[in-house]
Amino acid sequence: MTAPATAQRGMTRKQRTTIIRTAQYAVIVLIVVVMALVGHWHDFKVQFLDWHVMGQILPRIIKTGFVNTLIYTASAFVFGLIVGLIIALMRMSEVRLYRWIATVYVELLRGLPTLLVLYLLTYGIPIVFGNNNKFFGNFYVLVTLGLGSVAAAYMSETIRAGVQAVPKGQMEAARTLGMSRGSAMRLVILPQAFRIIIPPLTNEVILLIKDSSLVFAVGLASSQYELTFLANTAASGGITGIDSSSSPLILAGLAYLVITLPLSQAVRALERNQAKRR
Repeated sequence: MTAPATAQRGMTRKQRTTIIRTAQYAVIVLIVVVMALVGHWHDFKVQFLDWHVMGQILPRIIKTGFVNTLIYTASAFVFGLIVGLIIALMRMSEVRLYRWIATVYVELLRGLPTLLVLYLLTYGIPIVFGNNNKFFGNFYVLVTLGLGSVAAAYMSETIRAGVQAVPKGQMEAARTLGMSRGSAMRLVILPQAFRIIIPPLTNEVILLIKDSSLVFAVGLASSQYELTFLANTAASGGITGIDSSSSPLILAGLAYLVITLPLSQAVRALERNQAKRR
């Protein structure tokens, strides 16, 4: 037996793990050093980290882009949650027609791109109800219907899974106490189901935040810009008084992180809490 083989056999598992991890860290450090030496970081800083341009666009990022993104997300989530709950109950209904309608809705809305649904609803609904209709002619209402309808299809499946995760004995016990099926579902099953599905519903909020960037495709007034479109317009020099630079894109990205990172932390905290309860 050769000396290297003997030496390798004599190493403990901890020693081998230490050597492997050291090699991995060395590779990462090498990659970082190479990128630092080869990359044109000064050019990147000039284009993406222009503090003067960031100072110019920051008020609009906060007052217009950030606020509109929150409005689009919150309104679509509330609408989607309500419709999703109705669709979920219809899919579990004993009435075959309800189940058929709910299934068609879910499969259709989950199968179509969100952008296409936005186009169809924001341009189709005003044609059906009239462009001068105070409700269906409102841009924020149309965006809510567009984003919320797609979100409802996904949330309905999440809600249905949560209801089915509640032990069947809960419904049987409620019926034994004299509750109707509807009352038992409303007072016993749904509260337990929503405790189970809070983490995935929070993830749906995060997805809606990012999907709100699709709103630009249906035409926006300057007061309706969301984060991505506002930053992109500013970067291309399309906003008066703002110098052309890619720096607004960095600010928009940071604004998204301000929203999504706390939500991600909340999801992990909820999942840990539920794991402890189980």
